[in-house]
Amino acid sequence: MYLIVGLGNPGKQYENTRHNVGWRVLDRLAAKHGITFGKTEHKALTGSGTILGKKVLLAKPLTYMNLSGDAVQPLAHFYKIPATQLLVIADDLDLPLGTLRIRKMGSSGGQNGLKHILQRMGNQVINRVRFGIGRPPGKMHAADYVLAPFKGDDDILAAEVADRAVLAVEVWLTDGVDIAMNRYNGTGEPKPKKEKPTEPAPETPPTT
Repeated sequence: MYLIVGLGNPGKQYENTRHNVGWRVLDRLAAKHGITFGKTEHKALTGSGTILGKKVLLAKPLTYMNLSGDAVQPLAHFYKIPATQLLVIADDLDLPLGTLRIRKMGSSGGQNGLKHILQRMGNQVINRVRFGIGRPPGKMHAADYVLAPFKGDDDILAAEVADRAVLAVEVWLTDGVDIAMNRYNGTGEPKPKKEKPTEPAPETPPTT
């Protein structure tokens, strides 16, 4: 079994906030593959099913962000899921909105939910999808920024990136983290530029 965790905060007031992009990706993944979140266990809302032939457990920690490890570690232990079959989806302030970064190991990069998971698991070799949300504008405090909702064009872009993250998770399941990294790290495929139509050259008058 594979354990796929989307980080966020429980409560309707947090649904569309920047901090809850992990939940947003998980909701889209679940809807695409007919999985419902119908069970609460080990301080997480979970749904189980099959994605592209792989048995999965999807989990949304209900602990609030800073204590996410209190849900993830017990789930991984109970279901005997090795770290190599665990994937965490989280927001990242240091990546611009529109960017995904998939990694198979490393530090938390200051993301408190991921930090707590690494501490509780006692292992930094944990797959993660980092969903860029960008830095707060001006003098806005980071805590206020991550708990604010996406609006306008940012919301449209966040939805597009969430769909791309779903594809990245599917590739991680079927082909492994290295191929997922190579295919989906960055801002996606650039759109081809539209070339201006070339004007026909003026006709040269016949010489006599």
